[in-house]
Amino acid sequence: MTQPAISRFPVPAIDSLPDDIRERILAVQEKSGFVPNVFLTLAHRPDEFRAFFDYHDALMNKAEGLTKAEREMIVVATSNANQCQYCVVAHGAILRVRARNPLIADQVAVNYRKADITPRQKAMLDFAMKVSARAYEVGDDDIAALQEHGFSEGDIWDIAAIAAFFGMSNRLANVTSMRPNDEFYALGR
Repeated sequence: MTQPAISRFPVPAIDSLPDDIRERILAVQEKSGFVPNVFLTLAHRPDEFRAFFDYHDALMNKAEGLTKAEREMIVVATSNANQCQYCVVAHGAILRVRARNPLIADQVAVNYRKADITPRQKAMLDFAMKVSARAYEVGDDDIAALQEHGFSEGDIWDIAAIAAFFGMSNRLANVTSMRPNDEFYALGR
């Protein structure tokens, strides 16, 4: 059986890419053992690849505020709401690894309200889901509710920015018909 295409748009060969992009992809491959298809799909447009991953890294690789697992929870929950198979599968794998919990990603993806998470994390995901689907309804009460759970102004910004960024990412993944790598399914289990 032949493997389905990873994108409905052209996927460049790694050796044909600009040096900085090729080096980044090869570094990811060395660390993880495979090249996540998002890198290959977005490499089709080098300037956008750079901008996408710069913003991704600024949001997802912070050492302060939200934990890296909480950041991934936001991605998994909102990506499920946006019906993005790629991001649910890929970031679900990262969530399992970062949370050191083989069940958490499936729970958050299916119904975070019933997942084994803290009330603080549930409030975080409630807000992220509102930003993802109905940002126009966000008001002072939403911010106050998060502050009652101990979230700082910076944390609240990050929750909103992650939900918004991955809303864009989910849409690109769906339009390109980006296929999750098979390796993601077993990671962290």
